[in-house]
Amino acid sequence: MRRTTVGPDAVTSQLPGRPTARRWARRLAAAAGLLALCALPVGAAGATDTGPGRPHGPASLYVSDYGNNRVVVLPTDGGAQTTVPFEGLVRPTGMAWDAGGRLYVSDTGNNRVVVLAAGGGQSTVPTEGLSRPLGLAVARDGDLFVADSFNDRVVRIAASGGGQTTVPTSGLLHPWGLALDAAGNLYIADFVNDRVVRVGADGSGQSTVPTVGLSQPTGLALNYAGDLYIADSGNNRVVKVAADGGRQTTVTTDDLADPLGLALDGCGGLYIADGFHNRVVRVRETGGGQTTVPSTGLNTPTGLAFPPARR
Repeated sequence: MRRTTVGPDAVTSQLPGRPTARRWARRLAAAAGLLALCALPVGAAGATDTGPGRPHGPASLYVSDYGNNRVVVLPTDGGAQTTVPFEGLVRPTGMAWDAGGRLYVSDTGNNRVVVLAAGGGQSTVPTEGLSRPLGLAVARDGDLFVADSFNDRVVRIAASGGGQTTVPTSGLLHPWGLALDAAGNLYIADFVNDRVVRVGADGSGQSTVPTVGLSQPTGLALNYAGDLYIADSGNNRVVKVAADGGRQTTVTTDDLADPLGLALDGCGGLYIADGFHNRVVRVRETGGGQTTVPSTGLNTPTGLAFPPARR
């Protein structure tokens, strides 16, 4: 069986072989794909569907516009697209908000994470030795998790200023998307190993989320019920794994190619960064109803994030 990966720059094929050779072939292919990506000229939410008379969720969706070295805001209510005033971004990918309204962005091409304060000031998060950081997640206590992709690890940056530590994991190969559930358990899209792993907040260690047929998972999102959405990029689809660890289903979508980031709006809407098609689409969590979010000039949209709800 020939396995083909389609990306914005290239098509790579992988042929079966011995387990060790195949593992290294996949790792090299993934590394090449990420390097090519970096060389391009280029949340929690409820599962209730939005219906007539229901709110439509947050008005502003933030998108890391990877190929244009910027972050843009797409108003979901039809307003004008704007650019967030970051400086010096190179190939931004993952994004996450904290409860204080600070926006964190993986500045992947610069091997750093930057943060934009609620008042507008940009700074660099103190980290050590990052190499192609991708997914981000912020815990309730304000600690920041970073998928340090080319170092095959996830690191945690203490909000208290206590520095950087490495999350105990085993066998990760180019981790991508991150998500935290209400109990603080960490989910990691293990891109090259075609799986999602869970690291227990209680110190119970790492386990693999039961899935079927994943290929190069990227973005992750969890809803209030604990259902896990996975951007199954190698299969050009998004899948949903029920909170009880049981049934896996495929989200009804139309013509995705390289789905990357995911976000949930809290009103039954699932947003997908359709990377190869340079667009963001919205579908209902309950299935179907796909629409394209109005945008201008996106080039490989990668990360998605809604700001925290105002209290």
